[in-house]
Amino acid sequence: MSEAQRDPRDIGVVIVDDDALVRVGLVMMMGGAPDIKVLAEAEDGGKVLDLVSRYSPDVVLMDIRMPTVDGLTATERLRALEDPPEVLVLTTFDADEHVLRALRAGAAGFLLKDTPPAEIVESVRQVARGMSVLSPTVTRRLVQRVGDNDAEARADRARGRLASLNARELEVAVAVGQGRSNADIAASLFLSVPTVKTHVSSILTKLGLNNRVQVALLVHDARLVQDG
Repeated sequence: MSEAQRDPRDIGVVIVDDDALVRVGLVMMMGGAPDIKVLAEAEDGGKVLDLVSRYSPDVVLMDIRMPTVDGLTATERLRALEDPPEVLVLTTFDADEHVLRALRAGAAGFLLKDTPPAEIVESVRQVARGMSVLSPTVTRRLVQRVGDNDAEARADRARGRLASLNARELEVAVAVGQGRSNADIAASLFLSVPTVKTHVSSILTKLGLNNRVQVALLVHDARLVQDG
């Protein structure tokens, strides 16, 4: 596949997974969407930087467990680029702590591999629009399953970082941590949606974060959202 064949209105996707059957399935899913184009595939995270440089995708669908360079390392490398694509991590529940590391590295969200095809396709669209794919239910389960060895220290660090926010920004950050949309936040706080977007942008800047998922994780670390 070449960049010359790509309609600039299409959402360009690169798929990285060591399971050939998974790659085939994802290509078929994406192929059924008229606005999404799979630009390239790779079986290992070590190849993703070259593919991103060559094809400039909007979204990378990334597996975690791969033999040479895993998806966590590949995600960190991608997010260090000057103009990185968004990363959607593909995972299962047996790698919760790995998912959290990927999200903290800047992945826009994660999908379970048994997610219905229509939801995977829509998640790609959302991420390409600058949104984060964050399921409150799955996030709660992930946070609950993370080891608590340094939970207190992590909570203290998170609260220290959140102290840089003003009262309204903290309210918005907590709502983001609950997995709520901008429209929901606006309604509950009696704000306009553009005002909520402005607050979210300010939160990201003040905290030095890339996306809403990282805000949500920080809020959970600070124990400002009840899990369960």
